[in-house]
Amino acid sequence: MSEEMKTRVQQQFGKNAEKYVTSVRHAKGEDLTLLVSAAQATKEMTVLDIATGGGHVANALAPLVKQVTALDLTQEMLNSAKVFIEGNGHGNVEFVKGDAEQLPFEDASFDIVTCRIAAHHFPNVPAFLRETYRVLKPGGKLQLIDNVSPEDGRLGEFYNEVERLRDRSHVRALSKSEWIGQLEQTHFQLDALICFQKPFEFQSWCQRMGLTPEEQDEVKAEFIKAEPATWEFFRITADAGEIISFVGQSAYFQASKSL
Repeated sequence: MSEEMKTRVQQQFGKNAEKYVTSVRHAKGEDLTLLVSAAQATKEMTVLDIATGGGHVANALAPLVKQVTALDLTQEMLNSAKVFIEGNGHGNVEFVKGDAEQLPFEDASFDIVTCRIAAHHFPNVPAFLRETYRVLKPGGKLQLIDNVSPEDGRLGEFYNEVERLRDRSHVRALSKSEWIGQLEQTHFQLDALICFQKPFEFQSWCQRMGLTPEEQDEVKAEFIKAEPATWEFFRITADAGEIISFVGQSAYFQASKSL
């Protein structure tokens, strides 16, 4: 199943790579601003951006550090990120095709490891965290941002189900408490946790994945039949039987490796 999901990731993001470079939600946002500020980057630092996607984190950190390595499982995403980043004049970014769960780097190679809005695609989160811990230098930091599911199990099941219907490469969005547990089990020291409300416009949320009208209707049906408590929690809005928007949540986790 793990390899099958990774193939789905490559297929899904390969055909939609350019949409992620130009996506306003990915290119901007207070979470990206926070990440860059909290990095406290210096010109001596090396950064690994895991699952770089459209390259927005790598692009933002490149002017501040010595070297950024942008890693992604999907070659088309790397190609699009390379055009974007080098088009902005940054020549200190290396682009590497690789797996977040089997990083092709030596131990203690990086001062900072970042991963933004991607970990819900990873079949084996513990392996990703172990590999991240391994390649960080002592005292180095992990800056992780991802969509998170509610702590309430039924609400979490709803969120993950609609995400899987929209995106066949979606594995699971963890809850905040699950992330804290996973980080601490990997021997990370949790330094910060900050939450963000994420409003989603339904049409663009579906179109970013290239859904057919029939597939979009299937996702819509899950919203329509959801319980009133789900509508209230996710602030779902609708008009004339059409889903207009809903509100999810993402979280920023900053954790450090012991000296």
